[in-house]
Amino acid sequence: MIHNIPGVAAVWLLAAAISLYAAASAYPSSYPDRIVSLGPLNTENVFLLGAGHRLVGDTIYCVRPPEARNVEKVGTLMEINLEKIATLKPDIVLATGLTQPRDMDGLRRVGLRVVRFEKPDSFNALCNHLLRLGKLLGCDNEARTIVQQVRRKVQCITDTCSGFPKQSVFLQVGANPLFASVSDSFTDDYIRLAGGKNIVADQLTGHTSLEKVLAMDPDVIIIAIMGTETGVAAQERKRWIRFRQMKAVKAGRVHTVNPDVICSPSPVTFIKALAVIAGFIHPGASEIIEKQCGVSANDL
Repeated sequence: MIHNIPGVAAVWLLAAAISLYAAASAYPSSYPDRIVSLGPLNTENVFLLGAGHRLVGDTIYCVRPPEARNVEKVGTLMEINLEKIATLKPDIVLATGLTQPRDMDGLRRVGLRVVRFEKPDSFNALCNHLLRLGKLLGCDNEARTIVQQVRRKVQCITDTCSGFPKQSVFLQVGANPLFASVSDSFTDDYIRLAGGKNIVADQLTGHTSLEKVLAMDPDVIIIAIMGTETGVAAQERKRWIRFRQMKAVKAGRVHTVNPDVICSPSPVTFIKALAVIAGFIHPGASEIIEKQCGVSANDL
């Protein structure tokens, strides 16, 4: 049975099976057969539901899964080619919170159906995003199955992390100005679900100061901004390491992580990212999570 397959591969195998079945089936007239996606999360979720073969257009930022790179490109997150989208004759256009209102109005004026998906602000919102899309595409049962599997794995990771001492965490998502993950965000959910304590959870906005972070002296610093190896993230890591008196620096616990996955996950990539964050917060947790929950931090 699919739940015996290790890791999140089971979910992707389910999606592949759904795709093969759907390709051989006729769609009810109420379900869109030609889809244009204007954001990476929408695109990833379309593929996750097994409907990737229905995607006729997406943006240059839609790179997950790899098959999304081969879809016809219609622009960026902020600027789209209305004429090109119209020529693709989509049954539905999946807009995002970054899609310009004038562009949505332009698409509607030429008779296209546009549905907007705002950026999720929590793990629960990520799941609801997939469920809503599943209902829209006629993949309701598939969406519910995936969400149930994802929730079980997240609970397993949370239960595993509860056996470790709680650690204070600073999750940096921006530089110049310094910007952090705060409560009421799915990035904060990574910390909370992995058994950590967000040192700036009490802030109303993510803008913070170097002095505050130094005073709070977190056990772990995680940097999720562009340039993991040689760019801004690498520079930020070098900056933190200069403060040798910090607990995170002394313990060698200043980490960088791919922001594309951390800051824009689907429910499935959220699990992988959570496993990575849990390993950063609790050294030694990764092996237990892989064994007990079937999620490997190496999958990210």
